[in-house]
Amino acid sequence: MTDHIRYDLLAQRALRGVVRKVLVDAAKSGLPGEHHFYIAFDTQAPGVRISPRLHEQYPQEMTIILQHQFWDLTVDNDGFEVGLSFGGVPERLSVPFDAIKGFFDPSVQFGLQFDAQAEAASESEAPPAKTATKSVKKPPSAIKRDKPLAAAPPAAAGEAAAASESKPAEPPPSGGSAEVVSLDRFRKK
Repeated sequence: MTDHIRYDLLAQRALRGVVRKVLVDAAKSGLPGEHHFYIAFDTQAPGVRISPRLHEQYPQEMTIILQHQFWDLTVDNDGFEVGLSFGGVPERLSVPFDAIKGFFDPSVQFGLQFDAQAEAASESEAPPAKTATKSVKKPPSAIKRDKPLAAAPPAAAGEAAAASESKPAEPPPSGGSAEVVSLDRFRKK
């Protein structure tokens, strides 16, 4: 039977709305308690704006962490922009919600995983893909981080990191405590 309603896409859009709401609240009031966010996105997706330097370093996927050293977080209906530091170099990123592949808040073990292929198939009017949106209450394993994050400028108010399947982030100057982790670790296989 053909799903003419496309429940899979409706569910993904609704869950992207959860990410939007959380980021709107963080932009207005900051991060409450111990909450912080890992956001993985497709760097090739339409509307993604990152510097050529970052695009070269992360040609397909990038994971950022919003925790201690981020600034100027703005959110609209289509996506968000945020200032982060990579290897001591401040950068401004613009990420449409449709480019997000994963969202994880390790402080409460909550995560969402999105299937960009299902949305792309809908746009090209290909047959519907099975839904791959997942809500994860607890990741399969504890958070284990491999590499340190790049430290942000002292004037910054948050924290950033990037991870890709091809290259790790640069290590921070001494004293950095945050680390890079790939969202793939949290996906069920």
